[in-house]
Amino acid sequence: MKNIAILVLAAGKSSRMNGIKQLEKINNRTLLELTLEKVQTISSSTIFCVLGANADKIKSETLLENVQFIENSNFEAGLSSSIIAGINYFKEKELNFEGIFILLADQPAIDVTYLEAMLHLFQQNKDRIIASNYGEKLGVPAIFPKKYFSDLLLIKGDKGAKEFINKKKKEVLSPKETTNFFDIDTKEDLHRYKNSILK
Repeated sequence: MKNIAILVLAAGKSSRMNGIKQLEKINNRTLLELTLEKVQTISSSTIFCVLGANADKIKSETLLENVQFIENSNFEAGLSSSIIAGINYFKEKELNFEGIFILLADQPAIDVTYLEAMLHLFQQNKDRIIASNYGEKLGVPAIFPKKYFSDLLLIKGDKGAKEFINKKKKEVLSPKETTNFFDIDTKEDLHRYKNSILK
């Protein structure tokens, strides 16, 4: 999958967590490591990870190979700013990709098979957005073809990518497979997730 950039968004200051969410531990792995390791099983290429709040501390505690960190100094402007930081980084480094696969660092329950299904769908439909179906809405994880990169540079706020996808529903495909999109925002979410994997 060398033609697709995998971009993991992990720049938030996790204000609802009362701690550094990316470094919260689940089975001795941090939340960020769990996501990065999962993605590494579907791609042998470098994984790109956008950091913002607590970037230095997160970097020093995330010791994985083949991960390129991108710093988003504008992280206070929401998730969209991390997507923009990623695309600008690719432009600056003259990295050429057919698509960008955007994932969040706080959805540890997503199955590898689901991510593989998304990649497979994109390989067969390289001009379409491949997005996750949440029932009422579409969202990330999502793969955007290159033709949308310049539009993505204009999105704003925390829901920018989601709004962008939902405005273009006719151009979106979703995998038939389903997965668990549970995301971790609070200590309660973290405890609930830990309990669910112990069962």
